[in-house]
This record gives sequence, structure tokens and C-alpha cells, in this order.
Amino acid sequence: MKIRHPEKINKPFNPIKKKPDWIRSKLTNSKEFFLTKTIINNNNLVTVCQEANCPNIAECWSKKHATFMIMGDTCTRACAFCDVKTGKPNSLDPLEPFKVSSAVNKLNLKHVVITSVDRDDLEDGGSNHFFEVITTTRKNNPNTSIEVLTPDFLRKGDAYKKVLEASPDVFNHNIETVPSLYLKVRPGARYFASLELLKNAKLINKKVFTKSGLMVGLGETKDEILQVMDDLISADVDFLTIGQYLQPSVKHHALVRYYKPEEFKELETIAKSKGFLLVSSSPLTRSSYHADEDFVKLQKSRVNQINAQSIS
Repeated sequence: MKIRHPEKINKPFNPIKKKPDWIRSKLTNSKEFFLTKTIINNNNLVTVCQEANCPNIAECWSKKHATFMIMGDTCTRACAFCDVKTGKPNSLDPLEPFKVSSAVNKLNLKHVVITSVDRDDLEDGGSNHFFEVITTTRKNNPNTSIEVLTPDFLRKGDAYKKVLEASPDVFNHNIETVPSLYLKVRPGARYFASLELLKNAKLINKKVFTKSGLMVGLGETKDEILQVMDDLISADVDFLTIGQYLQPSVKHHALVRYYKPEEFKELETIAKSKGFLLVSSSPLTRSSYHADEDFVKLQKSRVNQINAQSIS
């Protein structure tokens, strides 16, 4: 008689594939890394760098770059690719806007990325909190450009408009994967709702740079990737990031394969030919990786685009 193990029923077990030579995180013992960590800890802040187990944390923190994750460390959704914990979140911290603003000032950031967990438990999905964090940060750091990486605000009506009311310089929402994988990878999200959010952001604020990110290695086909590119172009998205999915644990969605560096280069070339102002595509590319440098490139690309249009 076959013995059943109840603890293994309906629980995925996907062995983690060995990383290839071209995917290696950098180690550091630099003073800047520990200074960044101290500032974050002293302000009792959460970063996506830590919570999502980002492979670039050592490199970024050594440059005193950190991506702040507001509204807590607990997400109301359970995306199969994400290492952020799921559960019932705590109440919002009313002092968080001041804490983020203070940390940005102490780190002397020229460009800051602010993201969040999904807060489906809140009536507005956290959009008002985003507004407070953005406006407070800008007031106390007038020379710092602000990039937000937001949830989809699914079923929250026009709540997302409050984020745009604060006039961030970059509005990012990651599409993450191809439509055919959504039910497995992003069961709480809807592909076309994410596209609509990006499209509406640009309609509301023509000056804002819109941005989205795509992971590869989850089982998508090349044709599906190209279709996502076309959909994002139709939504008037300016900037596309493409990075390798790295499976956090055996309980997460299986990593189907590693893309080679030359494949990322090919995807970058194709995406640029489709009309994106900027494309960042590499195995370790993440939404906020080199975001400060990319913002400068975006500004230059827009100027070049405007000049080209005036000539023609």
C-alpha cells in the first residue's frame, strides 16, 4: 500500500537549477554598504533589496543606492515568483513618509526608487500613502528625481490617479510575464489590467516616463515575449527592463531555463527596434538596477526624440 504524505499534497517542490557562470552576485565589505544598511535600520525602513532577495544588493548598497518598499514587509498576494512574505499586513506607519525622506537625504540620492507590497486590504490599495511618501520626499529633497514601482491597484477604481497626482518622474508597473503564465505566476493579477494601468498613467500625465519589467525563464516562448513588447508599445510605455528569473526556493515557480547573455542582447535589439525610448536587458537586470543612470538616459532619449520629430 502506497503511503501518502499529507504535508506534500498541493505543495510544489521544484529543485533549483545550478546557476551558470554568467550569473554571479558581487560580494562586498565596503564602508558604503554598511553605511547604507545602518541608515535603513536606524529609520526602521523596509527595502525590496532585502525582502525580495535581490542579487544586486551588494553592488547597489555599496553605491548607497537602495529601493524602499513602503507599507510594510507583508504582501496580500502570493505571486509564485516572489520571495516577499504573504499574510495579513500591519497598519500603515504614518511616519513612513518622513522616514523615507530622511533616508533619501542621508544617502544623498540623486534618484530614488520607491515600491511597495500589494495592499488589497486597503480601500485605495495604498495610493494615498504613495502620495504622501512622494510629496514629503520631494519637499525635503527637491533635487532628487523620484521613481515609483507600484502595484496594479486592481479593483480599486481610480485610486492609482492619486499616485500620479504627486507627479513622480517615473511611473513603473511591472508586467512580469506573458499572458499564458499569469494564472500560475501572478494569480492575483490580470494582464490586461496591468496594461491599462500603464496606458492610463501616460494619458493622465504626458510628462511622466512610464516603465515596465519582464522576467524570462518561466516557460514563455520568444513569440510571447515579442507580443508583450508590442502590447507595451501600444500602451505607450517608454522603458522596458528584461531580466532572468531566479527561483527563490523549491516552493516557488520552477525555473525552466537560463537565458544566455547573447539572448538578452537580441531581445534588447528587438525591443529598441519596436520603439522603446530605453531598454535594459541582461541576466541581472532588475527594475531598480542602475535606475539613476537610466533616468539620465531616458531624459536624453526624450530630447533626441523631440528634436527628431521637429526636424521631420
